[in-house]
Amino acid sequence: MHRYLLLLLVIAGFQLNAQPSLKGGLGNFVQSNKVYPRYSLANCIQGTVNIAFKLDHTGRVYYSEVRKGVGTDLDDEALRLIRMSSGKWIVPADHDTTLSIIAPINFALSDCAGKSAREVKEAIEAYKATTDLTNAVLNYYRNIE
Repeated sequence: MHRYLLLLLVIAGFQLNAQPSLKGGLGNFVQSNKVYPRYSLANCIQGTVNIAFKLDHTGRVYYSEVRKGVGTDLDDEALRLIRMSSGKWIVPADHDTTLSIIAPINFALSDCAGKSAREVKEAIEAYKATTDLTNAVLNYYRNIE
């Protein structure tokens, strides 16, 4: 008898709750709103960016960050897409608004046979170096004031 009661409690604890969903589906939203970033397009940079975000009870995105990115302007575009979806989510009444949702945003190109993996890696490193230099200069001028 005790085993059946324990089993019932375990099953009740693993009951699936309804998950937030985007009106029309996240895949359709991303496909119709994605703009492939210029630098990544020119350098055949592709990959998947994982965005972590949180929704309030009205379906608005109130927090978002790149959880795992490529390290280029693809990360910024993935963030833009998730932030743009704010207010378009259907959120169940029992949704815990403190939980992060992870959304993978895929960027793929079909005509990149001419670029080697080494060239793509060098382009990513160049992008990161330029971004780091820009941030250093901006921080310098912010600290002067």
